[in-house]
Amino acid sequence: MTSKDPEYKNELSESDLAAAHFRTPLKKRRFSRRWWVLLPLLILGVVTFYFGIQPRLDARADLKKETATHNVTSVSVTKPKTSSGSQELVLPGNLQAFSDTAIYARTTGYLKRWYADIGKKVKAGELLAEIDAPELDDQLQQARADYATAEANYKFAQSTAVRWEALLKTDSVSKQEADEKRNDMAARKANLEAARYNVLRLEKLQSFKKIHAPFEGVITARNVDVGSLIDAGSAPAKEMFHIASTKRLRVFVNVPQSYAREVNPGMTAELTLAEFPGQRIKGTFARSSQSIDAATRMLLSEVDVENEKGELLPGSYAQVHLKLSSEHAALIVPVNTLLFRPEGVMVAIVQGDRAVLTPIKLGKDYGSEVEVVSGLAATDLVILNPSDSLVSGAQVRVAQEPAKAEQPGAKPEASKPEPPKQAPAASPAAPAKKS
Repeated sequence: MTSKDPEYKNELSESDLAAAHFRTPLKKRRFSRRWWVLLPLLILGVVTFYFGIQPRLDARADLKKETATHNVTSVSVTKPKTSSGSQELVLPGNLQAFSDTAIYARTTGYLKRWYADIGKKVKAGELLAEIDAPELDDQLQQARADYATAEANYKFAQSTAVRWEALLKTDSVSKQEADEKRNDMAARKANLEAARYNVLRLEKLQSFKKIHAPFEGVITARNVDVGSLIDAGSAPAKEMFHIASTKRLRVFVNVPQSYAREVNPGMTAELTLAEFPGQRIKGTFARSSQSIDAATRMLLSEVDVENEKGELLPGSYAQVHLKLSSEHAALIVPVNTLLFRPEGVMVAIVQGDRAVLTPIKLGKDYGSEVEVVSGLAATDLVILNPSDSLVSGAQVRVAQEPAKAEQPGAKPEASKPEPPKQAPAASPAAPAKKS
């Protein structure tokens, strides 16, 4: 020790040194006891955070993510179909007999007998019934008697006129008297002709006592029986028989105005009926009215079908299939893709993750589908069942295909908060390491 070093002097007494000796270890022991009391509380806080607070934070984050996902409209889409150059038009039709008529009597009397009942196939000119008309027979006899009288008067007037012509040549009678005899002969001749035509008229009426079939066909109705009073003429008289020709049938169809220019006589048509499942009966588009009905905007058309076997019955309902050809292919979309707005008809298409409303022009209507003339491309994704509140530019998400639609069912298992419980297994060691 040099003389420059300060000299240390212990100014503490022995009692102070002893007190200091025993006080220092007591503080260390107190500090150590406090640490062992706080350590379980710290561990409990860490466990509570990892097992209580952290799962709630994760669940809240998942909820926010799921809410953001659900805020985006999920849509189903489809692509427009391209129609071929030819298409089939199916229209309802009504089968009718090619010839169908009611038979009335032309002679008044009582039905003597009938020879044809319903369902009987008759030939043209075949006898159907006989009428008893005695009054008509008497009228015919009277007319024949009147004809004989008129014939006798004419012959007498003729001979008289011839004699007066001979006397006129010798100036035995005046010319005036000869002209009177000549005119009397002409009048008698006219009366004779009238009597002859009256006889012919009554003979024709008498021939109508026998009712004959006007054409070959089937008797579809018989409304009289033996002894029935028959009135001559049509309405309000009751028809005696109803006959229909069924070897060929007419099928009347109403073609919409939009297809009127595509149906032409001679084109092939096919019929399907409920009583012939899976069978198509061929017919021919025969004729049309060549005029659109102003009330229905339809073209009345006729399809002829051969029915030699009589399998088809008049009055039946059928569906008529017409093969139409078109010069160009068209795009076809379902009707549940259309949006009717004040600006016109629109469809919503998906571009990226946004919906874009596109105006279109419609063509033909096929019922569940419509033809789009312009405003749409074959590659566009068209939204099915778009919401009326959908606006252009709205964010959308294309839904998965039906085959993959069951996968979201496993999503709740992935979002369960239980798996994070196994990860913090080493967390209690972390506070021990710090200590």
